[in-house]
Amino acid sequence: MKILIIEDEVKIANSIKQGLEQENFSVEVAFDGESGYDLASMSSYDVILLDLMLPKMDGVTVCKNLRNEGNHTPILMLTAKSDVEDKVDGLDSGADDYLAKPFAFDELVARIHALSRRPKTTQATILKLGSLTLNTKTFEATREGTPITLSKTEYMLLVYLMKNANQILTKEKIVDNVWKFDADILPNTVEVYIGYLRSKIDKPFPKSKKLIKTIRGFGYKISDV
Repeated sequence: MKILIIEDEVKIANSIKQGLEQENFSVEVAFDGESGYDLASMSSYDVILLDLMLPKMDGVTVCKNLRNEGNHTPILMLTAKSDVEDKVDGLDSGADDYLAKPFAFDELVARIHALSRRPKTTQATILKLGSLTLNTKTFEATREGTPITLSKTEYMLLVYLMKNANQILTKEKIVDNVWKFDADILPNTVEVYIGYLRSKIDKPFPKSKKLIKTIRGFGYKISDV
């Protein structure tokens, strides 16, 4: 079973990770809401353990965003708060269960097993925009039925653009979501990779609409309008 832990308290996150790995779970950890959201969007997990209070993007927002994009992975909300109001906020955002800290590790494991046994709603894995299709399970992209070969970074950039189709995205947002903490990012990195995508998605299809657009002074967007 594959578990994602989104928890900003490093000691707690690593302690849970170590305990779950001893129970033969496969575990990945994110220490802030944005990186946790990205992992949950890009990969498949059986259960997500999500802290309510997180830097960059709080747990309620992470949960709402995942549910809005059709991600139905069971979510167990973790928090130091035990107020009824906080519990309601977590469940209203789409969480499946709620566990207040401190908690017994055996109870956590039992809750995970209970969530994993619930019937799963099929998660949408196909992103479509006009004649462009991206399968986030197989990492395959096609336009007009023609396969498009993408590097890992090109793929991640295309996923981010398509999940935010018709929205203007600044260079800063693109860097934060595609490259995250990569210290080797140069000022023109975004322009370079946008150019790579255009050469694969727009230029080979001259009779079709150009999908990747530059919004001068603001950033970029992908749109078939």
